[in-house]
Amino acid sequence: MSISARLPVFPWDRLEPYKAAAAAHPDGAVDLSVGTPVDPVPDVIRQALIAAADSPGYPLTYGTAELRAAAADYLRDRHGVTGADPRAVLPLIGSKELVGWLPTLLDLREGDTVAYPQLAYPTYEIGALLARAAAVTYDDPVTDLDPAGLRLLWLNSPSNPTGRVLGAAELRRVVDWARGHGVLVVSDECYIELGWEGEPPVSVLHPDVCGDSHDGLVAVHSLSKRSNFAGYRGAFLAGDAAVVAELLAVRKHAGMIVPQPVQAAMIAALGDRAHAAEQKERYARRRTALRAALESAGFRIEHSEASLYLWATRGENCWDTVAGLAEHGILVAPGEFYGPAGAEFVRVALTATDERVAAAVARLAG
Repeated sequence: MSISARLPVFPWDRLEPYKAAAAAHPDGAVDLSVGTPVDPVPDVIRQALIAAADSPGYPLTYGTAELRAAAADYLRDRHGVTGADPRAVLPLIGSKELVGWLPTLLDLREGDTVAYPQLAYPTYEIGALLARAAAVTYDDPVTDLDPAGLRLLWLNSPSNPTGRVLGAAELRRVVDWARGHGVLVVSDECYIELGWEGEPPVSVLHPDVCGDSHDGLVAVHSLSKRSNFAGYRGAFLAGDAAVVAELLAVRKHAGMIVPQPVQAAMIAALGDRAHAAEQKERYARRRTALRAALESAGFRIEHSEASLYLWATRGENCWDTVAGLAEHGILVAPGEFYGPAGAEFVRVALTATDERVAAAVARLAG
């Protein structure tokens, strides 16, 4: 059997008919289905990329010392991670690459198990399938999972799609359980800077969660949402030094290398907080407008205290909601994409221009 035959249909391909319906609106479609940045790449990042454009030699899989130091400084200064060690940082070709290939890079195989949340980014399952490992979901990993054969436990806080945030005490409970059973915890923290309500998101590497040791833990960070960096494909992981060293050794052989100009742009992005604050404010305005419009149109918003999405329902099959909104020229993602528990929800992304968000608000009011 081919690899593609073992994988499900790419979810967004199923949206094509609804995309066409939305595009037929006289004022065009408002695409809120995918969390892809639409605002300009900050100038500080573009200038760093340009300055490093003359890069004829092979870059390092490990990244430059300056990049690893910038990532460690960012974790310490922005997220309170004590003991962040540049030697235990590894750049990534975007975070999705890592999610999709991590089980294979860790040499998981048949008989091993990967666990991820019941409502989750589909690529966690894909990574397990590529490695021929078993994939299981959980609501509460401590009570729901059998540790026998469990090799990799994914956390995702803030969550994609729900925006739910796991607090430090909850994370600490999971980390203590996983360490007690020898299970590697990998925390996808791509939306960690986009907290809106309640307890601020916290890294699994924060001392309130893991104490003074990063053993058995890896955190994954992306610049895509924070810095409009999605087109550059730049991210990084940090944590357990032994795990990082193993991943580095394998990635060297596989040629998984972040281009040198992108590494330079990452350094600039990690070192500048002003652009990130400006972008967060843009998303906050769009979130406020879309939430009010959805609630006025009869939707209920659950969780959504962080991330780039509103998790919305009006108590019907998600595909009926997708179809109904497409008639108004608004495209959203069906909750079913993220697991059976999302069958009556849709995910509404904040990643549209102010003009398109205003159009969606007007259509919802009509």
